[in-house]
Order: sequence, then C-alpha cells, then structure tokens
Amino acid sequence: MATDWEKKAAAARSKLNESIPQDWRRVIPDNHVAAIDHVASCDLLTTREAEIIQMSATALVADLANGRLKSAEVTIAFCKRAALAIQWTNCGHQFFPDEALSQAKQLDEYFEKHGKPIGPLHGLPISLKDQLRIKVRNTIGHETHMGYISWIGRIDEEDSVLTAMLRKAGAVFYVKTSVPQTLMTGETFNHIIGRTVNPRNKAWSCGGSSGGEGAMVSLRGGVIGIGTDIGGSIRIPAAFNFLYGIRPSHGRIPYGKMANSMEGQETVHSVVGPMAHSASDLRLLMTSVLNEQPWLYDSKVIPMPWRVHEEEAIYRKARLGNLSLAFYENDGSVQPHPPVVRAVDMVVSCLEKAGHTVRSWQPYRHDLAVSLVGRVYVSDGHADVSHETGASGEPLIPNVVDLFDPDLSAVNVNELWDLQSQKWKYQMEYLQKWLEFEATHGGELDAIIAPVAATACVRHNQYRYYGYSTAINLLDWTSVVVPVTFADKDVDKAIPDYSPLNDMDGLVHKEYDAEVYHGAPVAIQVLGRRLSEEKTLAIAEEIGRLLDSSLTP
Repeated sequence: MATDWEKKAAAARSKLNESIPQDWRRVIPDNHVAAIDHVASCDLLTTREAEIIQMSATALVADLANGRLKSAEVTIAFCKRAALAIQWTNCGHQFFPDEALSQAKQLDEYFEKHGKPIGPLHGLPISLKDQLRIKVRNTIGHETHMGYISWIGRIDEEDSVLTAMLRKAGAVFYVKTSVPQTLMTGETFNHIIGRTVNPRNKAWSCGGSSGGEGAMVSLRGGVIGIGTDIGGSIRIPAAFNFLYGIRPSHGRIPYGKMANSMEGQETVHSVVGPMAHSASDLRLLMTSVLNEQPWLYDSKVIPMPWRVHEEEAIYRKARLGNLSLAFYENDGSVQPHPPVVRAVDMVVSCLEKAGHTVRSWQPYRHDLAVSLVGRVYVSDGHADVSHETGASGEPLIPNVVDLFDPDLSAVNVNELWDLQSQKWKYQMEYLQKWLEFEATHGGELDAIIAPVAATACVRHNQYRYYGYSTAINLLDWTSVVVPVTFADKDVDKAIPDYSPLNDMDGLVHKEYDAEVYHGAPVAIQVLGRRLSEEKTLAIAEEIGRLLDSSLTP
C-alpha cells in the first residue's frame, strides 16, 4: 500500500502531466536512448516554430523589438518544445502554457499600442529553476516545492526579486524546471517526479542541481534558463548538456525571495545565473537584469551596472593576441578523465595558435577548500534537510545519503566563526598566489582555464567528486562554462596501470569507460577573480570563437 508521501507525490506528477495539452503529448518508444534525436524529428512544431526555437535569444529579442516576430508565436513554439522536453527527459516541475500565452498576448498588445518593446527581453520566454517564485496572478498560483514532498501545495505569494526584474524587462514565464531533493547534489532526482535524464543519453546524468534547466535548454525547450550554484549547480548541468553557463560572484545578480535549502547559511553563498547556447545570450540576460537596478530591491546586490569598458578591454587584447592566461588539468586531488584533459588541451592549443600567452597554474590547496566547503554544508548537523524530509516521511535520495556524513554534528557559533575565518584566510592566500604569478611573469593575469568536473557527462549516481567546482564557490570567483567537445572512444583511451592519488581518485578513475562515455559532452570553465563577470565572459566568448574557427575547414 502506498504511503501518504507517495500518494502526495503521485498527485503532483498527475497534475504536471495534465498540464500538457492532449495534442502536445507523444508516445515515447521503449527503446529510445537520445531524446535530442527523437524530439528533433517530432511532428509537433510547424516549420516556422522549428526555425524560431533554433534562433539565439539575442536574435529573438531583436526580431521581437522590431516587430518581425510576435511574442505569442515565439511563446507557443517554446511551450510546445518544452512539453516535449518534459515528456522525454522529465525536466519539469510545473508547466503553464496558457498563462504564458496570455502574458505574451499582453506584450504584443503593448507593442501594437506603443510601437516599442516594454524592455530588453520583450516577449522572450525564459525557463526558471524551481527556486524562483512566481506571484499569484489572476487567481493562478504557482508552487515552489523544490523537490520536497512536504512543500507540495505551497503557493508563491510574491515574485522573487529576479522574477520581478525579468518580468519588468519583458520576459515570459512558462515552466519551472526540476531539481534534486535538497538541491545539494550533481544529479537531478526527487521522489515527486523521479529522475531527470540527459537529452543525449538517458543513461547519463543531466547534472544538478539545475539539471532540469540544463536538459530543457539543451533540447531548446528554452533559449535561456535560470539556475543557481552553491557547489557547481549551474556549471555541472551546463557542462553535461553542452551549454554555456555563468556563475556570477555573490551580490551581482539578485537572489532575494528565492526558495533555498539551509536558508540563513551565509558562509558559502548560493548564487543565481543563466545557461544558454552562447556567451552573447548569457550577456543579454546579465545586462537586462542589471539594467533594472536590482540593488534597489535586494540589499545584497552590489550597485554595479554592467561595465562595458571591462569587456571592451578584453576584446582589444583578444584582437591583438595579447590575452595572458593560465591553466591547470589536475587540482592535485583527483585526475580528470581523458576527455576532460583533452578538452583543456584543445582550449590551450587554440589560444596559443591565436598568439595568446598561456602558462601552467599550480592550484593552491584545493583539498583544503573542498574540506572547508564540505564542513560548511553540514554545519547544522543536517537539521534543515532532516526537518524538511521528516515532515513528509520521505527518505533521503541516495545521492544525498552518499554526501552527508551522519557522524558529523552541528557546529556551535564559535566553530562557525572559525570556519568563516578560515574561508577568508584561504581567499586572501589565493589572491596572493594570483599576484605572485603576475609578478613572476611580468603582467596581468586575465583568467585561468580549468576543468568543470573530473568527468565528462557521467552515468547516474556516479558523480562523486565536486572539488573542481566547489573550490571556486569558496573563493567566490566568477566562472563561465564553455562547451568544448565530445568524448571519443577512439581518442580518449583509459590510462593503463593507473595509480590512484587517493581513495576518491580511485573511485573516479574506476568509473571511466571509453565505450560507455563515447559522445558525452565535455566542457571547461574560465575562472576570473571576484566580480569579474564582464571580463571573464568576454574571454569565454573568445575561446568559443576560437574553438568554432578550429572546426571550420
């Protein structure tokens, strides 16, 4: 007999399924492997709609602003594709196409009346991770259950600050995407909807915790998706779904009034940022939000408009082949799989061929950073997570069980202050290493190239090592993910007679199988110092351009 929590989860799944219009539903063949292939050949979208969803966000807002496109037709196109993405990859928590179309029609009426767009995102559908709240409008309420069964039925009474900024800029909302229970894993699974799978292979992870956004945008059910990142939750899904993604520094984009696990934990901040198919679309989102002066509405946002001069300086250096960069392939704790090492090498090679200077970087005590972050995550002794799951009786998902040490107790105030002091000390020591590098090599260091993860897109329940992303969260550096290549079984051979650096390295190395991971997406991250979003994004854009050029015959 089903338990109360199982019945509640089943009712929520049924509600999601019923939100998909009958004529948008499709039968999924039992033997399907890659949703990205089946969805592309589906007959649901018209020819024009299929063309619309392949456009960049930058191109879409340009055509919406000059009247070539109507928001209603763009919204219908992405709603249809999102419906397919939800059915094929299980990447949605809530879907509301009727409300989206109503909002789009209002924007079209505004354009007809005033002859201009309402804002820089006028008429553009944007998908939201299920942490962002959407205020009740016209008696329609939206839930933010965030993968917790005990939260089902909680209706949002107000917009998150970022939701309000996007709405003011003209964005259309139509879907809230899936997250794992607790948000604290690089996988996306909860007891309400089950597992979200990777569009390229259902046996692979879509990443987490913004995994629903990664799958949705990868399948072009969205053109820009909003995710969050406290340990890699934007960057891992971006990497696993062959997307660009940006982890801004804390205080750059508003997080106010969003739902979260462990609210009040202030030692390692969760941040919010976009995922998209290009660097230019990330920039569109960032600039559009900052144009709305979010610091007037969220006290933690730094009053810092987008600094065009910062990115223009990088563009000039890029044209002259004068970028000064560093790179590392190994953080000293876990050796990445062969496809990841090859991706870093590809980027370094492209940069050097373009005349840029790229030198080796020695990671500084990343093992300490990983240890500190891990202790911060469980500084409440698992009380928050235990309370939320205990309220419904649902069990912890295996991914969370693997991460949480039941023997760790809550820290007291003095111990927490000590953790915060250690974090600050580590941040300053790392900055000193950056300055020493510049002094040694006689010039400014623009950014560092590094793996996003030790693995390419990984099989379910096999993402074990978070160090390549979490060290950056502790530093609070800006990071931009650049998709690079795909694993190749004929090139990315396993290392023979590999001697593990430690137990974790042994587990990660044991997972690698060139046959299993053939075709898996591989990415790198571009690391810049804190609050360097303009500069770091411009460097990521240059790397993407060079990679594209290297593939052109």
